[in-house]
Amino acid sequence: MNRRLIQLAATILTNPYAANFLSGKLYRGELKNFCAPGLNCWSCPAATFSCPIGALQAVGGSGGKFSFYAAGFIILIGLLFGRVICGFLCPFGLIQELLNKIPSPKFKLPRKVNRVKYFLLIIFVLVLPVATKFGEPTFCEYICPAGTLEAGLPLIATHKEFHDVLGNLFALKISVLVAVIVGNVLVHRFFCRVMCPLGAIYGLLNKYSFSQIKFAQDKCVDCGRCKNVCPLDLDPTKDFNSAECVRCERCKKICPTKALH
Repeated sequence: MNRRLIQLAATILTNPYAANFLSGKLYRGELKNFCAPGLNCWSCPAATFSCPIGALQAVGGSGGKFSFYAAGFIILIGLLFGRVICGFLCPFGLIQELLNKIPSPKFKLPRKVNRVKYFLLIIFVLVLPVATKFGEPTFCEYICPAGTLEAGLPLIATHKEFHDVLGNLFALKISVLVAVIVGNVLVHRFFCRVMCPLGAIYGLLNKYSFSQIKFAQDKCVDCGRCKNVCPLDLDPTKDFNSAECVRCERCKKICPTKALH
């Protein structure tokens, strides 16, 4: 099945209340007690489920408690699928890929830059929500561009009462969103590579997940096609278990000898 169709279907299934964008209402039913597998803001008017990163912070900020449900859900999904979630089921992943289709010069990032997302995971998701006085979900509050795009802007557009309280924090969030949009136009899945804490966790579990890409060295003819087609600048013959691989399967499809399977 076409991967883009799966991405669209996943986005629609996790955001079925599109009409809420016009009214600014939020779905608050029982399903909000469950997490979506990908990055999708709780406050998005169309969203049915919670964001696992948001849930992890919200509980952590409530008196320093640990969310066993959110953490267990992320680990379970990561062990089952790894970054297949990023490549197939994450709504913000789809948005990034569509942005990258905008005609522009394209750039490659040094691999060391990819480590930034682990810093954001540790500091803004795990440490600060517990350490700050008011238990703020700091990644959501100060950084998350998905939340700004999916929830912040639609809610501000439909609630005039919010206009009077916009200030420096909103300016910061808009600046981050603009930077991420530009980054995704210029670099394939810029946010995934550099900033996504959920992708960081799934990436750490990639090599242990049930969903794997296997490489048969004896079938490889060193044609280089898989490396040329990889949108994340990986060499699938060496990096097939990389934490950066989102399992888009382009390498598998183009391999003439089925060395990647």
